Amino acid sequence: MEALLKPVVLITGCSEGGIGNALAVAFASEKCKVVATSRSIKSMRNLEQDSRFLLLELDVLSEESIRNVANRVMDEFGRIDVVVNNAAVQCVGPLAEVPLSAFQCTFDTNVYGPLRVIQTVVPHMAIRKKGKIINVGSVGALAPGPWSGTYAASKAALHALTDSLRMELKPLGIDVINVVPGSIKSNIGKSSAEKYAQMPEWKVFAPFAGAIRARAELSQNIKTTPTEEFARKTVAAVLEKNPPAWFTYGRLSTTMSILYHMPIFIRDRYIKMVMRA
Repeated sequence: MEALLKPVVLITGCSEGGIGNALAVAFASEKCKVVATSRSIKSMRNLEQDSRFLLLELDVLSEESIRNVANRVMDEFGRIDVVVNNAAVQCVGPLAEVPLSAFQCTFDTNVYGPLRVIQTVVPHMAIRKKGKIINVGSVGALAPGPWSGTYAASKAALHALTDSLRMELKPLGIDVINVVPGSIKSNIGKSSAEKYAQMPEWKVFAPFAGAIRARAELSQNIKTTPTEEFARKTVAAVLEKNPPAWFTYGRLSTTMSILYHMPIFIRDRYIKMVMRA
């Protein structure tokens, strides 16, 4: 009987205009019971009047917040079938001058945040010997360029954690999937520019200030894959009976995957040409 039930899906980082929001809509279109979360309900206004969604506030920096949401979902549905760790923040700047507080905030959100969620939901999934955990990484971690080292490092760490988790949780009946978006239309570009505006003036790297600012605004200034298209493809892959361990889609995803396997001097030359670094 349980096999006939549509999955209960918990997604972090569902602010309107982002990947998480589009994933919520795509899962709902597949008749899933979707719990869409973000730090503020107001950021998900486009989902408010839709009965397909349970909207909850969740801060991935707070274990208490995560625990409260997990308990609410268990009370409401009795299970958590799929968790999508999508919440993330961008950080642009030269590694030699990025404030450590900004570096720590990026890792706290992009790495420790997903781990907090995972450690909260795995006991529920392990009891049923069933579940799927999706960690949203980035092709930027495959071939990191200048000025985006903080973000790329956080996503590379998440990729590594995902690989270990996949093997650790498989005996418990839990699938772990690394979803690696290419260049996808998203509000993270706007967020990146806003965060960059809060950075201090560069000292050693002052001559590169223009290039660094351009990098902060780059992701949404190039031709990007529509968020809805990416979401549909991702949800179809995730809902497969035997989902892939690695799923990547979107503009530049193939290029970055190839660069990952290229000799470093070729990778560096390509990135310098594209970034004019």
